Amino acid sequence: MENLIFEKSQPGRKGYQLPALDVPSIDPATVLPKASLRTRLAELPEVSELDVVRHYTRLSQLNFSIDTNFYPLGSCTMKYNPKVNEQIANLTGFKALHPLQPTSTVQGFLQVYYELERMLSEMCGMAEFTLQPSAGAHGELAGLLIARAYHKYKGNPRKTVILPDSAHGTNPASAMIAGYNVVTVKSDARGAVDLSSLKAALNQDTAVFMLTNPSTLGLFEKQVKEIAKMVHDVGALLYLDGANMNALVGLIRPGDMGFDIMHLNLHKTFSTPHGGGGPAAGPVGVSQALTPFLPVPRVRKTEQGYSLEETSPLSIGKMRAFNGNSLILLRAYTYIRCLGREGVRKNTEIAILNANYLRVKLQDAFQVAIDEPCMHECIFTAAKQKSKGVKTLDIAKRMLDYGYHPPTIYFPLIVEEAMMIEPTETESKQTLDQFIETMHVIAQEAQTDPEKLKHAPYTTPVRRLDEVKAAREPNLRWKPSSIIPTSSKAGVS
Repeated sequence: MENLIFEKSQPGRKGYQLPALDVPSIDPATVLPKASLRTRLAELPEVSELDVVRHYTRLSQLNFSIDTNFYPLGSCTMKYNPKVNEQIANLTGFKALHPLQPTSTVQGFLQVYYELERMLSEMCGMAEFTLQPSAGAHGELAGLLIARAYHKYKGNPRKTVILPDSAHGTNPASAMIAGYNVVTVKSDARGAVDLSSLKAALNQDTAVFMLTNPSTLGLFEKQVKEIAKMVHDVGALLYLDGANMNALVGLIRPGDMGFDIMHLNLHKTFSTPHGGGGPAAGPVGVSQALTPFLPVPRVRKTEQGYSLEETSPLSIGKMRAFNGNSLILLRAYTYIRCLGREGVRKNTEIAILNANYLRVKLQDAFQVAIDEPCMHECIFTAAKQKSKGVKTLDIAKRMLDYGYHPPTIYFPLIVEEAMMIEPTETESKQTLDQFIETMHVIAQEAQTDPEKLKHAPYTTPVRRLDEVKAAREPNLRWKPSSIIPTSSKAGVS
């Protein structure tokens, strides 16, 4: 347990040494308003440099990271990020650029943008991409605004976006922000789109059908060609939520399946730092008919070099200042260039293999939601543990004691007590075998000592918290009076 930095404080101890003052000393009271002056010294900890280094190093080691442990977070693709990505992004010629520099001085970066757009277009079967959106949900919004502009240009703005009941939560939120009404269609027994429900919902007022493929159950929508025809027959557009492209890249292209618009999560599929709230990147690709509506500025290649096209008559305009999260885009570019066409495809194949390996090896201990081969992630439930009063949350908390980050739980919402596990392509068979063994141990504990799971975790800095209260009433303020003396139970605050 790590104490607070204030509890390490010792009067008179310093972590710095300043040179002698070589300018006249001035009394702050002579230059600052009285209301701005302190009436007492700032309540700061008095510690040495070594105290500070050790304290924050130990705190950093309490954080869970993909660099230290297996992180099977489903639908979020917490894969290992090759350090070469970081080395390239740390080059002064890239990281020290300013977005307002003349284009003549940033030709290298504009080339990266231009080539990355071409790479993504080729891999996804789209006519063009924009790199502007800052994240997946931002990409959804951009894609839906493009759809709205397209339909308005055609003379029928349309009012409705249709979603499967298994959709990511950002889909309906993005649609409503874009000004659409949202209609939800049911899934069938296999978790796929129910075609009869979709047919009943489609009409001349439908602007877009948003589909995640593979679905949030980790299953490929085998009826995608039929879905595309149904959507296009009423003049609507088919949108791909690209969150699960980790299972498609190099194997099949969304454009070839009939998708008109899609977004990618570069921070998932193309290996850039993910988690902690960002940064991210959500490029949007479109079919040829939609290219005039893409955001500006656009990177163009001419005989004189690369330039930025700042205006376009049908463009939806800017989605953000400047042209995207540049260093995130650079990391994705590096990742693709390092792997090449065959490397990207092999990664996809291994991601699918790893997920199915876990599905088969764990199905005796945990109920599989849909008992058939999956893509890059598989869904289990706590149905076999339910009779002992053990829930998915209990299993997830117990995993922390064994050094594993829990998978995504209680999603997708259409699966009761869901556990969504995505091993990604970056984990070895040995790591997966250790995880499988641990999950069998937890399953056995659920049968023989269920109370142990209900009170887990036991080894983390804090135990099981009131998560609802923490989410609704966060208290992030520190008060000196709240310090717990070292002699008591220090470190629990």
